[in-house]
Amino acid sequence: MNAPLAGRTALVTGGARGIGAAIVRKLAAAGCDVAILYYSSHAAADALRDAVRAAGRRAVALQVDVADPDGVAAATTRVREELGAVQIAISNAASGVLRPAAELTRKHWRWCLETNALALHSLARGLAPHMPVGGRFVALSSLGAARALPDYAFIGASKAALEALVRSLAAELGPRRITVNAVQAGPVDTDALRAFPQRDALLAEFAGRAPLGGPLTPEQVADAVYLLCLPEAAMISGHTLVVDGGYTVVG
Repeated sequence: MNAPLAGRTALVTGGARGIGAAIVRKLAAAGCDVAILYYSSHAAADALRDAVRAAGRRAVALQVDVADPDGVAAATTRVREELGAVQIAISNAASGVLRPAAELTRKHWRWCLETNALALHSLARGLAPHMPVGGRFVALSSLGAARALPDYAFIGASKAALEALVRSLAAELGPRRITVNAVQAGPVDTDALRAFPQRDALLAEFAGRAPLGGPLTPEQVADAVYLLCLPEAAMISGHTLVVDGGYTVVG
């Protein structure tokens, strides 16, 4: 069995559903033991943990609010106690408020920034000091980091902040041979996207405009994350890998 990441431990936030669950399955299939961090999807997290264990990998599922640095610190400590040092950390959990910018408040700003950007900083603080040479951090961004999307102002701003943080962390952790990158994905038809009032229009425009067509699947995003975790990606750091079927290159 080909297991290019055998012997490594991966941690995935927002790992119970959607893109996060696809990343968990991909990394486990590649040989990783996996820590699934989730916020409210208890049943899904437990089921995925059990499936990973049934496939012969070690797995834990831990509830945590990634917007809370103390909670993240406690969770990363527990993961290291149960699974050992983490070599791969995926900051995937995200949240936000879908409203016109004029209706957004300071509370909404903090909610988006702390969940979508600060969480990566908390993970790095908890994991990087114990991460061996060759470690990987990958953060999940979105096209809204660089483009204006309807009702996406604060979420987009938080994703832009996330990508800026990726670059700074890459510079700081590089001397320890730890890479930090982002994956910026186009619209993926997950439960999260179903909260968008323009969901159908977004998916239709993406499928019609992207040279490679659509829709984009969670598994395709997970594939991109996996590429950045491979030994062959050891010299890729501080970058954002766009997974959009060519959508953003056609104007």
